[in-house]
This record gives sequence, structure tokens and C-alpha cells, in this order.
Amino acid sequence: MTALGKLLRTTAFRLALAYLLVFATLSTVVLAYVAWHANALIAGQLNATVDAEITGLAEQYRQGGIRKLVAVVDERSNRSSQGSLYLLTTFQGDVLAGNLQAIPGASLAEAGEREIPYQRVGENEVAPYPAVVRVFVLPGGYRLLVGRDTEERERLSAVIANAVQWSLGLVVVLGLAGGVFVARRVLKRLDAMTETSRTIMAGDLSGRLAVTGSDDEFDRLAQATNAMLDRINELMAGLKEVSDNIAHDLKTPLTRLRNRAEAALRTAHGDDEWQAAMEQIIAESEGMIRIFDALLLIARAESGGARGQIGEVDAAEVARGVAELYEPLAEERGASLTVDAPGSIRVLGNRELIGQVVANLVENALNYGASEGRPGEVTVSASASETDARIVVADRGPGIPAQDRPRAMERFVRLDTSRSRPGSGLGLALAAAVARLHGGTLTLEDNAPGLRAVLSLPRAAHAVLAPAETAKLPAPAAAE
Repeated sequence: MTALGKLLRTTAFRLALAYLLVFATLSTVVLAYVAWHANALIAGQLNATVDAEITGLAEQYRQGGIRKLVAVVDERSNRSSQGSLYLLTTFQGDVLAGNLQAIPGASLAEAGEREIPYQRVGENEVAPYPAVVRVFVLPGGYRLLVGRDTEERERLSAVIANAVQWSLGLVVVLGLAGGVFVARRVLKRLDAMTETSRTIMAGDLSGRLAVTGSDDEFDRLAQATNAMLDRINELMAGLKEVSDNIAHDLKTPLTRLRNRAEAALRTAHGDDEWQAAMEQIIAESEGMIRIFDALLLIARAESGGARGQIGEVDAAEVARGVAELYEPLAEERGASLTVDAPGSIRVLGNRELIGQVVANLVENALNYGASEGRPGEVTVSASASETDARIVVADRGPGIPAQDRPRAMERFVRLDTSRSRPGSGLGLALAAAVARLHGGTLTLEDNAPGLRAVLSLPRAAHAVLAPAETAKLPAPAAAE
């Protein structure tokens, strides 16, 4: 397709043509009305002038008879401009006075108004001129004709018609030029977007649509598309990272599982040894299943697919319930677990997921919140502002350095201080994914000493969530 053909097929050019057609039609109607109104105004003025002169001449005839009328008509004919026409004849058609040389014979037969061609005195070889005349029959059969030359009216009509033609021509030219300009401008932006899209489809996810800064609809489209591409890039990077992490972090438990099975085949002789080996293998398998369940839940949360049973949830009640659930574990480890969540705080979300997040945070606090020589101190609190609810889990342990806190919420990340403890490094990643799913945030802060994990969720009246899916989530596995 040629460049011109491509340009003419654009929506912008077609819209410009549609606007041009509408504007040209309106312009034609307006100019035609102006021309018609101007002609009607001139015709009215001519008729009024002719009526006034006939009335005056008829009065002269009544006062002085035919002699005085002849004298008045002669006087007016001699001093009148070419625009005023007079003719006085007998009933037989003989001219008594006037400035007309030749008119159609039937023009004086009957009284009334009409348009006729005429010739001026002394202009025999010139083409007839147009005129509007009125014939008045006087007593005695005399005919009095009074009229006005309409050449000026015809000239004005021609001027208006010429102006209409030039105006419409100018409108069409400017409209086409504007349509081509707009279409080329739009086509240039669209071609740039298309080229970038082809680059992205070829596999280069770093490509982004250009933003000119004009904040027009193309800029808004480019910004939204770029934000979408950023999110896709993040998801792809996360998918690659998860794949790498799975290959790396699951290799150890799989190797351990295989070694235990081989050791059982080589060394186990009695039922007790076989049972012990099978129990170890089952424990390893359950740990791997928990890791896969946590990964599945994180993936569904980040993709927005984990919105089963969305509804109003009492965040304070969730905090109290989780704290009560972990009180026996805290007592067993000699740690203190206190809760400060009075009243009711309503948020819009999935109760099961929010409860899982709080449980993960409390379990992490119990696991890593103890300092040397002092038992762990864990506090669970819930508070609310006008727009959001905050569930805070705080401990008095060694905490996490500020530079490591963002990385601690990534999947399979385990800091040096936690590598000697059991776990998969998915608890905080799951909590962050669920927070994003609910339009909230998870932040890690310094508790001086210790760590504060703050889960912030929008209140029910301010939450913005997609419609809930009807499918119910599977029971989430406890993240380690």
C-alpha cells in the first residue's frame, strides 16, 4: 500500500472528511440564506421606491391632469439617474414622456408589477437591461410605467455567488489540508507505537511507547501500556526468578529425599528401621508439598486469581484469633505473645488469606524474635484510620537491616541469620503478594530493637477490588 493510500485510509482522515462535509454543508446553507435575504431586501426596497413614485405621480395627475403629469415625468426623466425608469403613453401606445426607448409591447397592456427587458435612450445597439416596473392605468386610458433598473441587484447576486463559490472552495482546500495534517500526525504516532509493539512481540520487553508530554489521548494510552508492560516485565522476571529458585532451592530437599531412600534400601533390615526411614521420607515430601502450595498461592495472589470469598472482614478479630491460635506455641518456647486489637475494624478482602498473612508474620516473629539471653516478645496490634486498617506484628529480636528488608520479601530469599533454621523463605513473599492483591502494602520497619511488620489494608468503603471469583481457594499451606 502506498503512503498516500495508507494516509487516506486512516480513521483520522475519514473523520476530517466527515467534519469537512458537515462544515461545508452548514457554510453553504448559511451563505445561501444570506444571499437570499440580501436579494429579498433589495427587491423590497425597489418595490417600495416604485410604489412611492407611482403614488406621487398619480397625485400630480389628479391635481393638474395629463399636461402636468407629462411635465413632471419629463423633468424626472431628465434629472434621474439610469436606475429610475419612467414612461407615459396614450391608450394607443404613443409615448408622451419618459426615458425608455424600447420595451415589449405587452408590458403596458395591463396594470401590475413585472420584470421586463428595456433599452435606454440612445443605446440601440446595446443588449437590453433588466428592470422591475409597475404599470398604472390612469383615467382616460393613459398608461404610466415607473420602474427601477435591477442591474445592480444582478451584479450583487453575482458577487454573492462568487463569494459563496470561493468560500466553499477555500473551506474544502483548508479542510483537506487540515485532514491530511491531522492524519499524518496521528499516523506518525500510531506507526511509532506499532513499531514499538513489533519490537516487544519479537521478545524485547524493554521497549516502551514514546510519551510526548502533551497529555493527550495517545500519551495516556502510551502511559497505560507502558505501565502494563512494566508489570508484565516484572511478572516475567519473577517467573524466571521463581524457576531459578525452584531449580536451586528444591534440589537440596530432592537430593536429601533420594539419599534417604537409598540409605533405607542399603541399611534398613527390620520393620522399625524401614518405618523410621519412611517417616523421614514422608516428612521431606510434606515439606516440599508445603513449598509448592505456598508458591501456588503466591502465584494466584499476584495474578489476581485468588479472590475467592471476597467480603467484609473484621481485621481486629483476625488479629485476635491468630494470636489466640499461637499462644500455646509461644508458651512452649517461653515467649510472650500479647494482642492489642480492640473493637471492630472492617476491611474488604479474603478472610482466609488475611489470616494466613497474619499467621505467617506471627510465626516469623516467634521463630526469629528471640534475642540471646532473653525470651521472645511478640506484640500483635490492630488499628484503623479513616481510609485504611493496620495490623502490626512486632518483636524484640535482632531485626533485619534496612538494606535487606526489600529483598526479604522476595521468594526463596533467606538472610544469613536464618539459614540455620528450617524454612523456605516464602512467608514474607506470600504476605506481600496478598497485601498487593487487596490493594494494600506490607512494610518492614525498625522496632528498636527488633522488627515491625505492618500490613496496611484499605477500609471497606475505600477498597478497590475486582469482582470476586466464585471458585473457592484451596486451604493455604503454612508458609515457613
